[in-house]
Amino acid sequence: DSTSRSPGNRTAGNDLCMLALEHLFLWFVLYSFIGWIYESILVSVMERRLVNRGFLNGPLCPIYGAGAALAIALLHNMHNPITIFLISAIGASVLEYVTSWAMEKMFHARWWDYSDYRFNLQGRICLLGALVFGIAGVAIIDIIQPQVAIWTMMIPLPVVHWLCSIFTILIIIDTSVTVMGIVDLGESLSAFGDAIQSYAEKAGDSWQWGRDAFVDKVRGWSESSQEIISKMQNSAMSMLNRQQRRMISAFPHMKSTESTKYSKIMETVREMLRRRQ
Repeated sequence: DSTSRSPGNRTAGNDLCMLALEHLFLWFVLYSFIGWIYESILVSVMERRLVNRGFLNGPLCPIYGAGAALAIALLHNMHNPITIFLISAIGASVLEYVTSWAMEKMFHARWWDYSDYRFNLQGRICLLGALVFGIAGVAIIDIIQPQVAIWTMMIPLPVVHWLCSIFTILIIIDTSVTVMGIVDLGESLSAFGDAIQSYAEKAGDSWQWGRDAFVDKVRGWSESSQEIISKMQNSAMSMLNRQQRRMISAFPHMKSTESTKYSKIMETVREMLRRRQ
């Protein structure tokens, strides 16, 4: 009827739609933060050192936020935990696979690898991860999100608008800085590799890349030769920018898809940075 189509009703409908999108965005940020906490704790325990996990500099893992936001948007009216589990497990696995493939194509690097896990698909996803995502989906939809939605509705509208604006600006800046810093990783690894080979040649020594080779080399050097390690570490600090060093350190299984040598250089740099801490 004409009443439902009036400009006032259309405006109110648009406002409600925009508010729903803003709430969804805030939930994306929240679950990205929770995902970052989960990943950072998990990797820090495995590595036995503090690790700022995540692609961005800030405390966010967007893949977790995106998965949670999609689950909330698509599954909020579902109540069967088995259905929620299956859709969450499959959907999150597809998202993780596509993200791994896209990041590999953009940055010529494999950021994570499940090849050592049983029932994996090209090392990009694995059954264990799918099970974890499925359980997390049920927990979010049935337990966590209902409470989060109530808390979100208590936030005044002006605060919601300001939070969305601030988070959007920060995420755009962080993403831009991260991408610009990591895009030339291959060139930086090549320059670093040449510099280390030059140090080795001046010392009348040969050099092999890789964590194990580096550890064996350090053990075999005399105490006076330890200054070479310091020079190598300084080279890593100067030739690899902050973003590149953080990525190599934060992703223990990160490998180059351009060159096996680059992957070995990453292992060496990772061990150098670990010893520098």
